[in-house]
Amino acid sequence: MNEDLKSFYIAIVLSALVVVGVNYFMPNPDEGQTETAEIAEIQNPEVNTQTEQVASEQNETSETEQAVFENKNAVLAGDSRLPIENDVLSGSIRLKGARFDDLLLTKYRQTIEDDSSYVELLKPAKTQNYFFGEYGWLTGNKNIVVPDSNTVWTVVGNQRLTTDNPVRLEWHNGQGLKFINEISLDEHYLFTVKQTVENNSGAEVTLLPYGLLSKNLDKDSIARSVVHEGFTGVLDNKLQEIKFASIDEKGKTFETTGGWISFTDKYWLSSFIFSDTYQAKVNVRQVKEGIFQLDFKGIPLTVQSGSSVSVTSKIFAGAKEIKLLDKYAKDIHKFDLNVDFGWYYFITKPFFYALDFLYGFLGNMGWAILLFAAILRLCMFPIANKSYVNMSKMKKIQPKVMALQALYRDDKATMQRATMELYKREKVNPAAGCLPMLIQIPIFFSLYKVLNIAIEIRHAPFIGWVKDLSAPDPLTISVWSHIPVPSMLDIGVWPLIYGLTMLIQNRLNPQPANKDQARMFMLMPIIFTIMFAHFAVGLVIYWILNNVLSLIQQKIIMYKNGVK
Repeated sequence: MNEDLKSFYIAIVLSALVVVGVNYFMPNPDEGQTETAEIAEIQNPEVNTQTEQVASEQNETSETEQAVFENKNAVLAGDSRLPIENDVLSGSIRLKGARFDDLLLTKYRQTIEDDSSYVELLKPAKTQNYFFGEYGWLTGNKNIVVPDSNTVWTVVGNQRLTTDNPVRLEWHNGQGLKFINEISLDEHYLFTVKQTVENNSGAEVTLLPYGLLSKNLDKDSIARSVVHEGFTGVLDNKLQEIKFASIDEKGKTFETTGGWISFTDKYWLSSFIFSDTYQAKVNVRQVKEGIFQLDFKGIPLTVQSGSSVSVTSKIFAGAKEIKLLDKYAKDIHKFDLNVDFGWYYFITKPFFYALDFLYGFLGNMGWAILLFAAILRLCMFPIANKSYVNMSKMKKIQPKVMALQALYRDDKATMQRATMELYKREKVNPAAGCLPMLIQIPIFFSLYKVLNIAIEIRHAPFIGWVKDLSAPDPLTISVWSHIPVPSMLDIGVWPLIYGLTMLIQNRLNPQPANKDQARMFMLMPIIFTIMFAHFAVGLVIYWILNNVLSLIQQKIIMYKNGVK
């Protein structure tokens, strides 16, 4: 019975950690894209069966079909642009096509170096890994000219988009229609776009508003991501999560009233947001290998001559700051679900807020993680105490158990019966040791998730050589010894310390009598050390303190129970 429980205990822990660790044993390739960038066509069956090409700009291609990417600064310099700036953003809107294609997140840098460049969220077409968005209009009447990606808009009034200064873009089609885009920006990452059409053509027209986001990325680089990367949305009040790897050229289409739909990756987010009454058809697809598009179409709008019509939507383009998304979620239903909290949402999110609170108190995320580990250990003290008392008793009677196994080694049924009678006489519960570990599994996964999804922990330093708690320990064997080793075996200092604490902990526990299980127990510290070497170092530091506190508690209980 005891051996079966030990097998169950080992299987749970190893299976759980293997699922997480496999993402790190197969490192992602470098991002890059060499395919031609094409923009998908949006079908417009409400107006007629004609397919409308909403944007026609393509990357130049060589004879081998490889894309020729240009320098971003050269691309930006070649266009007329409207500057964007607030405390957390800078960039510009391309007036040709009224395209959102230049956006820097000035709170975040690409690496931990102080002089590293800012994170680029939106980039122009013709540049590598481009990402841009635009709004426009469709019509089923071929004789009506509507703005497209080659339309050059005129800025009327404010010449810079800031939090305090909205902007107005206008374009006349020469047929009596004036198209207007009024754009405002809050103090964070939320743009509001009001699209207006004024009709002085002498006849009614039917138009349909659209918006699109187009992104060029390396599909393989995110196929094994440990968090959800792809499309996320709440459409008709239903959560939709679609990974990039599951999208083909046919894509998926949804109809919604209100809600939102996003391009999302580990730390960054770009989203279309609709008012509660906005009716839209949303489509997500992979135009071709590595070219993904999210687009929406509103319902057809008929504009009488001498009148106008307006529709308003929002576009969020920025960092997945959890507290900020929670703030927006008060008005945008479930907007916080852009962050992948995982199965243990009800634990993961409180864990983040607890860490954030402790960080505000201590001023360092590493010390916050350690204090958090101590508090959790204190909360689990009664359960762990009972478990360690039971384990101490089991260790104390282990010689008797081994004697029974030797006596009845040829009669397994009798041996198990005699062993259970011994447990009953000594008032020992062989299953009691499993409960703390079963509780620790959701805690482990929740904390693992927090350290992987929370941008607040990205690039957060600790002490010594740890400059980023969300990344693996950088001081590895190959660094301090200058000896090249396989990436899987390149183990840092903190994981080695963790392995040592686990080894000591295993020595305090009752040893399995079964030789195969005993070998597994001996190997577990090595296996876990290799796995933890590829986890966020913040998680490793948490688990080290957890192990140390467990060792102290267990040692005291063993001493009280007279166990060597």
